[in-house]
Amino acid sequence: MTLRDRIAEIIQGEGPIPVSTYMALCLHDPQAGYYSTQSGLGRDFITAPEISQVFGELLGLWAVHEWHALGAPSPFILAELGPGHGSLMCDALRAASRHADFMAAMQLWLVEASPKLRAVQKERLARFDPHHIDDWRALPEAPAITLANEFLDCLPARQFVRTGHGWAERVVGLDPSGGLCFGLAEPAGDEPREASEGAAGELDVQPALGEIAERLAAREAPFRALFIDYGPMTDPPGETLRAFLENEQVDPLADPGRADLTVDVDFARFSRLARARGLDVAGPVQQGALLRQLGIQARLDQLVAANPDEAQTIFHAVSRLVDPDAMGARFKAVCLSNPGLPAPAAFETGPG
Repeated sequence: MTLRDRIAEIIQGEGPIPVSTYMALCLHDPQAGYYSTQSGLGRDFITAPEISQVFGELLGLWAVHEWHALGAPSPFILAELGPGHGSLMCDALRAASRHADFMAAMQLWLVEASPKLRAVQKERLARFDPHHIDDWRALPEAPAITLANEFLDCLPARQFVRTGHGWAERVVGLDPSGGLCFGLAEPAGDEPREASEGAAGELDVQPALGEIAERLAAREAPFRALFIDYGPMTDPPGETLRAFLENEQVDPLADPGRADLTVDVDFARFSRLARARGLDVAGPVQQGALLRQLGIQARLDQLVAANPDEAQTIFHAVSRLVDPDAMGARFKAVCLSNPGLPAPAAFETGPG
């Protein structure tokens, strides 16, 4: 039985399901979910670490700096959520390897649900003896620096639509021919506060953002958690559910489990939830501003000088990361920390 058939069976038995439930099944079903059975990175989408080595290198040096800001604990956890092909961490640790004390104290933890990607990560990062877990909530209590690039956007989202009778939740049901289709549940009066306060006619709400903030706030050991993803800086996103297959945007309902599903991240809400739980929040700032503060121009100059025959390729890749018309403005960065720590590097510039 295909995942689409199983979803249809659930709907037939229990009624239409929230979009968040549909996303969770499509992405994480153990038998047929996208991250459980496929490795779509590079085929369905490409991330910043795959575009240029500079991205991971700068984050590696940032991690070294922030380790010192935490008091240089030994041992400490360096964690990545959703490491993909391991490119970010490979580049980060290559840059950090000049700091022997950091490397000696580090314990590498990788949060990865895909068995195929785990195998790639184990091979590429074998010399660092990585610990693999499939759920970020299982990270042990210890001093930690966490990197999460394009992790938040795949967290399941509930969707709400403003109607003449109030906010109604979008659901996935069956059309008369038995195909999957979107519909609206009856307004129930128990919508999340974000929906009742939203100004837009449509709204995505990711419940896990609150859980991440709550779990981080409960940690006693010092930590930094850097999240980089796409989404608006201050306004809540509208209806942003998209599906990608072979670098093309496709119908999210067309082939459950085969396409990557994603939504824009509500950085304003994430920051607000974190502050409400007592965390220090730096940002959000645009990715381009973050990378410029971390010294991307100097690193670009070094690479071009060392590889003059590849100068154009290197330049265009780095430009893609910082150009406001490419990834520089669409992607944002936010850093969550225990209260009382110094401000993290590269976040002193404001939001732009």
